[in-house]
Amino acid sequence: MKRMMTAIGALLLAGTAAAQEGDALLDMGWDEIVETARGGEVNIFMWGGADNINAYVSDYIGGILEEEYDITLNRVPLSDTAEAVNIVLGEVEAGAAEGAVDMIWINGENFRTMKQGDLVWCGYVDKLPNAELVNFDNPAIANDFGTPVEGCEVPWSRVQFAFAHDSARTPAPPRSIPELIDWIEANPGRFTYPAPPDFTGAAFVRHVFTHVAGGADALVGPFDRETFDTVAGETWEILNDLEPHLWREGRTYPTSITQLQQMFANREVDLFFTYDPAEIGTAVVNGIFPETMQSYGLSDGTLANTNYMAIPVNAANKAAAMVTQNLLLSGEAQLEKAQPEIWGAATVIEPDRAPDEVQAGFAALERHPSVVSIEELGQAALPELTPDWTSAIEDGWIENVGN
Repeated sequence: MKRMMTAIGALLLAGTAAAQEGDALLDMGWDEIVETARGGEVNIFMWGGADNINAYVSDYIGGILEEEYDITLNRVPLSDTAEAVNIVLGEVEAGAAEGAVDMIWINGENFRTMKQGDLVWCGYVDKLPNAELVNFDNPAIANDFGTPVEGCEVPWSRVQFAFAHDSARTPAPPRSIPELIDWIEANPGRFTYPAPPDFTGAAFVRHVFTHVAGGADALVGPFDRETFDTVAGETWEILNDLEPHLWREGRTYPTSITQLQQMFANREVDLFFTYDPAEIGTAVVNGIFPETMQSYGLSDGTLANTNYMAIPVNAANKAAAMVTQNLLLSGEAQLEKAQPEIWGAATVIEPDRAPDEVQAGFAALERHPSVVSIEELGQAALPELTPDWTSAIEDGWIENVGN
């Protein structure tokens, strides 16, 4: 009992210390926050599967932080965002007031987990000067996979799922989920998808699930067990029936989108997909994909969402994390990220709120010819499901298909 009380006491002290530090920053002006951060470091935990994104964060963002603020950026690569969330959870449960994680490139499901567990720091976003460039009244910004953001994270990029093909070897790809199902059966061994819980593979499964449901409207809102059970049975049946027609007859699945990219480059499969179409253009520029590569949307729509950066409640370097997030939201950093040869990511800011030179830069952007336009994709954008839905679909696939 004494040991238990000691652990609880340590946890309360850690929470109090973190709260006091956060409150002190929220009482400061921006210049004072910058001076508090100066000379420190920031540890960013993020998916590390794309060299161009890694370079943008480490070299471009890290270079500005070092030159202008004397802040050292440490990028910690992850294969799964949940790894960082588990670190924070373990630290908080152990009573660690100063955690190892200062910032996380996070997805909706993990954000909800952190928010519900009081693991994410909130209330600071209005302190960031560049937050004025963001339209937080936009529902696509204000909600992360159905979870209200409420000042607990900062948007970074906007993305929408897209498929891709080499027009020289697959001139007429399937352009809807029903067409894709027929195409897979007619072209055995030429398609596969990463096994959930891989983020992109799970998103592909949600497209099939949405198709079976008759559209996204049937799934929008709180989780409904009766609807899930009805839709899930047919979804698992479709995916199980497709297995003999998949790469290696469905006996194994790639484990990541990076592996699927390499498989496509090696001509092991004929279709590729990604939650960030800009990656297609980058892969062409880097010689991974051929110049005849072309990305496209589906006539029945593809999922779209905004991704964010969050600061854990026990982050040791909150001030440096705030300075970093403010930099990520700057017109200049968002414009650099939007360059096709850098990343090509869609911006989360309103360009007309940025300085004139930034507005001119966005107006002059040229989309890589292999990348489907945001406008074309946006005509058939599907809302992402809430984490209750996504978790149930992932778990259901693992139990009923993956096994």
